[in-house]
Amino acid sequence: MLKLSNLSAVALPAGIMTLIGLMIVPVPTVLLDVFFVLNIALSVAVLMAAMNAAKPLDFSSFPSVLLFATLLRLSLNVASTRVVLVNGHLGGAAAGHVIESFGAFLIGGNFAVGLFVFMILMIINMVVVTKGAGRVSEVSARFTLDALPGKQMAIDADLAAGLLTADEAKARRREVATEADFYGSMDGASKFVKGDAIAALLILAVNILAGFALGMISHGLSAGEAAEKYVTLAVGDALVAQVPALLLSIAAAVIVTRVSDSRDLAGQIGGQFANPATWLPVAVILGGIGLIPAMPQTVFLPAAGLAFWLYRKLRQRADRPEPVVDMAPPADPQRIVLDDVSDHTLVTIELGYGLVHLVDDRRGSPLVSRITGVRKQLSQMFGFIVPQFRVRDCLDMPPHDYRVLLGGVPLGQATVRAEKILAIDAGEARDNHTLAGEATRDPSFGCPALWIDPAQRDHAIAEGFLTVDASTVIATHLNQVLAERSQALLGPDEVRAILDAVKDHSAGLVETVYPAPLTLAAVTRLLRTLLEEGVPLGHPVPILQSLSQGVQVTLEHDRLVDLLRADLGAMIVGRICAPHERLPVLTLDARLEGAIVSGLQDPVTGQPVIEPDLARTIGAHIAELIAARGPSACPPALIVQPRARRPLAALLRLRAPQCLVLSISELPPSQPIEVLAVIGEDPAHTPTPALPQPGGALAQELAA
Repeated sequence: MLKLSNLSAVALPAGIMTLIGLMIVPVPTVLLDVFFVLNIALSVAVLMAAMNAAKPLDFSSFPSVLLFATLLRLSLNVASTRVVLVNGHLGGAAAGHVIESFGAFLIGGNFAVGLFVFMILMIINMVVVTKGAGRVSEVSARFTLDALPGKQMAIDADLAAGLLTADEAKARRREVATEADFYGSMDGASKFVKGDAIAALLILAVNILAGFALGMISHGLSAGEAAEKYVTLAVGDALVAQVPALLLSIAAAVIVTRVSDSRDLAGQIGGQFANPATWLPVAVILGGIGLIPAMPQTVFLPAAGLAFWLYRKLRQRADRPEPVVDMAPPADPQRIVLDDVSDHTLVTIELGYGLVHLVDDRRGSPLVSRITGVRKQLSQMFGFIVPQFRVRDCLDMPPHDYRVLLGGVPLGQATVRAEKILAIDAGEARDNHTLAGEATRDPSFGCPALWIDPAQRDHAIAEGFLTVDASTVIATHLNQVLAERSQALLGPDEVRAILDAVKDHSAGLVETVYPAPLTLAAVTRLLRTLLEEGVPLGHPVPILQSLSQGVQVTLEHDRLVDLLRADLGAMIVGRICAPHERLPVLTLDARLEGAIVSGLQDPVTGQPVIEPDLARTIGAHIAELIAARGPSACPPALIVQPRARRPLAALLRLRAPQCLVLSISELPPSQPIEVLAVIGEDPAHTPTPALPQPGGALAQELAA
């Protein structure tokens, strides 16, 4: 026997085949009566489900249900048309009892009355209900699709602000997408109802014309007899189909005109009509009309009394005191909990009270959306999900100041004018510009700038200024200060997330590294060091592959870092120079490099220490070389011995961060190079010309 799940899977295809069979295969009148009753029951059930839904998405399958119900009704129309035209000359019972009852009871056997009733129902269905529901569906679909990006940004903003968890945000996004699909489907499904009404009108015309012709030509009936038999059955058949169609049209209108509420439609309408102020004017107006002598007082005055009775009852219920609910005892002001004195987020943005409106939902929360974009950008840059940021007000700060803190340590602070625009002179502004404003400096890059009114934005752009609002200024500053501290944002939780993501595809690779021989703390320290030295984690698989090989050699941290960098040399160099392009290279004079390697050493780490004067000279020389190449040129790489790489990298990270420091072993053998200068050589010596040979030749030359 089939399981219940298999039966449910077969039920829908079987139902569709049944509908097709009704259109093609002749159906007995008894079975036709059963399907007519089923059609009416289905229409009533759909209407009740639409009215009891708390929100439109609670009945998200309505467009598909509407399609199948329309197909069922059209199939019954085809089947009943066949029965009416074949057996209509035998009398009313020949087409089934349902059609006979509609033709006899609803219209009293008078086909002319039936035609008028049918036309009125058609006008109500097509002109009023269906047309209105179709227009509402179209507008709802358009507005829903237009609002989709804003809703997605609001979800991202709530997620960034910590108001939602990741699962809640995912559920909200799924609901927003489902809502857009639903209203788009309803826009198309409303055309089914309109087409069904037109099809019913055409089928009625075919039944009447064909009935007249068949009755008088094939069965020898007179015009009056043909009208009495065929037209009465045709009208009864049309009314049998039109009543369910009207119910489904009402259900479609109910669905598309609903608003989200915790109550069903009856409770929602009843709750909104429960205001006693609604019924007192009704009672007064009905009573005034009832006092006019020409009006039927026996109808108006009782209606006025009923309205006044409703007013009194609702008024008494409104004046009834609210039930007393036992409230929790007030919090003890002397009791302090951990949440009152600690901040569990790593990055915090503190705002003065004059900037709080930048995170106000009623004003669109412009700062929250900008911060969310910064978090996404940093996550893509670093290769891991940056922890959530926290935005809070700080009464101790000046009203227009903000401050960025990382682990409680201030990284940057500046003043912004929330109601103004910052016009930044990035080097392209005209010298004799006429733009006036409050002089300041861009907090991110220190460029001269002006705070101007929003109305002056076009003027500032014409003068060559870059214009940004206050939210963008804060977000850019946040991005600038955090982009330099990627290693501080990486913690054990983020590392575990990276390992778990890789484990889904390469479980064996992760097992060779974690939890043995390296602990989570050791892997975190290692990856933080790579981030500090400019190696992103966007491609963790090759990093873990290199680490898997490195742990077979040593577990010492510094040695592992050197092995990883040597193995990932192509990735490191590829960030600044393509494999087929020449890499600009700087080198140190052999004597200078030897003095650094054999000079002072850190007694704790054993690493070489560069003397301050020498460090200043090297840093200034390299910074001059980089400045002479211009901002658009490819940044050079300083190639040194492995032992000198770490101190020189720490030196240039502060004095010339654009320069990449590589050891000889980290330079890919196939990378073409161009030697720009040798730091510390005799000035009389000419620089080495451009070399076409790969980096391996340079390594051999330096080694010699």
